[in-house]
Amino acid sequence: MFKTNNVASRIFERQIRTPAPGTSVHSARRFYENLVPSFTIYDVECPDHSFFKFTDDGEDCDNNQELPPQAKRFESFFTQLYVKPLASCNELICKDFFLYMESNQYGIFATSTAQIQDARGTDGAILGVPSFEKITIHLFRLEDGFKLDEKVFHNDCVNLTHNMGAFLYDDLLAVVSLRYQTIHILQIRDSGNLVDVRAIGAYCREDDELFLNSSSQLAGNRGDLVDNGTNHDQPNSNNSFLSGIKQRLLSFIFREIWSEETDQTQRVQCLKKKFYFHFQDYVDLVILKVQFLDRHHLLIKFGSVDVGASRNTDQLPAFFAVYNMETTEIVAFYQNAADELYLLFERFCDHFHATSINSMYMNFISSHSNNIYALEQLKSMKNKATSVSQVLISLSEVVTSLPFYSFLVYLWNSLWIFFLIRILPGMFVKKMLSSLPLNCQSMSPSPYFDQSLFRFDEKLISATDRPRQSTDHPIRFISRRQPNILKFKIKTGPEFGGADGRSKKYSHFLFHPAWPLALSFIQPSLFLPPSAVNIHFRR
Repeated sequence: MFKTNNVASRIFERQIRTPAPGTSVHSARRFYENLVPSFTIYDVECPDHSFFKFTDDGEDCDNNQELPPQAKRFESFFTQLYVKPLASCNELICKDFFLYMESNQYGIFATSTAQIQDARGTDGAILGVPSFEKITIHLFRLEDGFKLDEKVFHNDCVNLTHNMGAFLYDDLLAVVSLRYQTIHILQIRDSGNLVDVRAIGAYCREDDELFLNSSSQLAGNRGDLVDNGTNHDQPNSNNSFLSGIKQRLLSFIFREIWSEETDQTQRVQCLKKKFYFHFQDYVDLVILKVQFLDRHHLLIKFGSVDVGASRNTDQLPAFFAVYNMETTEIVAFYQNAADELYLLFERFCDHFHATSINSMYMNFISSHSNNIYALEQLKSMKNKATSVSQVLISLSEVVTSLPFYSFLVYLWNSLWIFFLIRILPGMFVKKMLSSLPLNCQSMSPSPYFDQSLFRFDEKLISATDRPRQSTDHPIRFISRRQPNILKFKIKTGPEFGGADGRSKKYSHFLFHPAWPLALSFIQPSLFLPPSAVNIHFRR
């Protein structure tokens, strides 16, 4: 570890020392303790654009250009490469959606028509889900902006906000159709084509539809033979079936409950209590979100239609299933308050990010499974929830000892303790698991969010790309190696405590993946464009 803050000394020390195997990148990232944003230009003149993110390579930059003395324009920092039309006359660009391949060769954009308020129910569509006449996924070559291919969804609904309805893993793209309850798996070929690989929903295997149609025709022929005889009690061949993915889910739940008991009588009672009693609840589950765990496994979130429409879903019931696309089997199933899933998420958080091994920057994002400081912060949050429960339980025990109304107090105390012991810890687990499945490419790989290097208030800023409520105080980045040393701070405005200081504002940050460069956007509302754009850089 470096023992000095002098950049020249650090460079000399790097020349004469060899880092331990597998730590060369971590050693190089320690230079960012010295290379920090030190200057801010406020209220930069910007074109009428929506800024979403940097690609993980930050794009090619010319280091020979010097910054003008009075750089107040966006063009002083960025050069426009090209402008390409994207949306048709009746479509709008989905400003909160963009994905790029790890090779940075292709970029994926989306457009859609306006939402249809009173969408009529059609075959296969579920009620309570909005509809869009047309949703288009566009594949562009980032080098020159040439459009290579597109995928169109008609009269469908895909949640494209913050990439929630799509997940990219290597060359595989998963898109969730909420209206028709189908997971579309597309592959981006080297030729630049979007190819349909499979659709998981009504059918799981490629030949399921052919098999069912053949069976229906065979049943119809047999029905004709029976009609010529004396038996007219054959069932209707047009009876609706559960979808393929729902049948896989129900069969897995049944087998799991079946294997819990060995005694036949206990087994039947267990099935009545845990399966048949909740059978309709399981049938009514809908697919809300999906992500890749690897090239063969998907993590699917199931819930009700109300969960999909609600903004705060932390405490609403939901379920998670791990699905093997090759065997078409559900291999694991958890409720959103399952301690087992929480422990897996705590210990193996990086596996849920499903980052390609070819990504140089994205593999160094801090999480509680690879960073001791992030783990300590998570355990602190967990201990606070537990300590609050213990304090309230102690108070309840004191109240129980009072002589007056002893029975009513005892009854109330029993219910209260049950809530503290059983419900409150589950609320913490639900809150932590509410982020699953994770949004694709939602984390910034900037080294300034490396919690091994810097400490900062995650309520104000974090690697997660989200607008947050702005503050009048500067955001401070403290050195981890020297806990009391302020390395740099970011202010979202030149003056604070003005006349409109009490009005609620939101701030949004975009950090370059490698350079000491960041953009901050000040929004008067989450639904309005930025009122000010600031550029923070090293001068």
